[in-house]
Amino acid sequence: MAPEIVLKDATTKLTEYEATGGYGALAKARAMTPAEVTEELITSELRGRGGAFFPAGRKWSFVPSKEQLPKPHYLVVNADESEPGSFKDNEILSRVPHRFIEGCLITAHAIDCDKVFVYIRGEYSGPYEILVGALEELKDRPEIRGNVTIVVHRGAGAYICGEETALLESLEGKRGQPRSKPPFPAISGLYASPTVVNNVETITTVPPVIAMGGAEYAKLGVPNTRGTRVVSISGNVVNGGNYEIEAGTSLREIIYDLGGGIAGGRELKAVVPGGSSTVILTKDEIDVGYDFDSLGQLRTAMGSAGIVVLDDRCCIVQLGIRFSEFYEHESCGKCTPCREGTRWLTAILRKLDDGRATQGDLDLLLDVCDRINGKCLCPLGDSDAIIVASYVAKFRDEFQAHIDQGGCPLDGHSSLDHVLAPVQMHAHSPAAHGPEVRA
Repeated sequence: MAPEIVLKDATTKLTEYEATGGYGALAKARAMTPAEVTEELITSELRGRGGAFFPAGRKWSFVPSKEQLPKPHYLVVNADESEPGSFKDNEILSRVPHRFIEGCLITAHAIDCDKVFVYIRGEYSGPYEILVGALEELKDRPEIRGNVTIVVHRGAGAYICGEETALLESLEGKRGQPRSKPPFPAISGLYASPTVVNNVETITTVPPVIAMGGAEYAKLGVPNTRGTRVVSISGNVVNGGNYEIEAGTSLREIIYDLGGGIAGGRELKAVVPGGSSTVILTKDEIDVGYDFDSLGQLRTAMGSAGIVVLDDRCCIVQLGIRFSEFYEHESCGKCTPCREGTRWLTAILRKLDDGRATQGDLDLLLDVCDRINGKCLCPLGDSDAIIVASYVAKFRDEFQAHIDQGGCPLDGHSSLDHVLAPVQMHAHSPAAHGPEVRA
């Protein structure tokens, strides 16, 4: 189960939210045409906060009009927060559920939709109850709800359902596995109808964009990464938690100012900058802006904004084992490179850690990464290959030491049990779909 959150100054009640101007952006949006709302999002340069970082307004603009394609339109919100290291959606839904709902209603207006599906991680029982309670408050407020029905659908524990097409398959009651693309969801998504799939943080950012105006919002942040971002900081830091930052804030500032530095006064060794799927950074690479272009120059990314800080006790081989075990376990098995490759990566990494590996095994590890990367139906297998290859590239001496010394040079005193214990690893479910609540 996901850890319970103790909320302070949360605005979970409708009266509280309205007292702070809540649903004002919705009224403003409904006074505009759908095309005008979409144009505001395009002007704001808001990019998706789920990891792919695709411009939100452009994604909305891809949905054809009902005159062009006479089918229902759907909004699907990915609340299946599963990336190891990320826990921001949990807190957003728990603290400001009405702001999230307002974002759903504005987006529904922009894409001419009257059905919204929120696919929430099954383990998030607390956020689920809070969100359902907030929707119950709107049952007697038709002037807010309009003609939009919001369905809250609980997932059943499959990481793969964070991939948008696997999520759509699961919503339809099928096995949660990725679809081949094209067609893309904007044309043929849920029930083969035009569908927009957005992340919780993206949708929750829509109300302030409309309230401020797209041009004003675009003044925040840096070029190509406008606005703010909620980052989850965990690992060997003093003040782990969620923090909203302006895009472009340096990673060093995030770790040492917001995060309070390395716990126990120890030395920084490495940072996973955007959840487990992102290329690792060394201690010498943290003087970088937390934005798309700056991190891209280091061949990494913000991803889901889950920053995992690792101190000098961390064994990088064991880190690779933990994450590779996760991807192996969560592979849906649909494509061979992922299904077989993740298993091979885990096995070779375990061999290194056990002191049974030869020089040829290290070469084989990188060869398997090459045979996976770019050959999978979705990013799951690629992610495992990319991160393992980056661990070898950045910390090859440590991998070599495992071969030369016949085992872990840290003598089993890695900090990983403390770093990754809070990370919620999904239990795989072949048919990932659960109960629904409608409002």
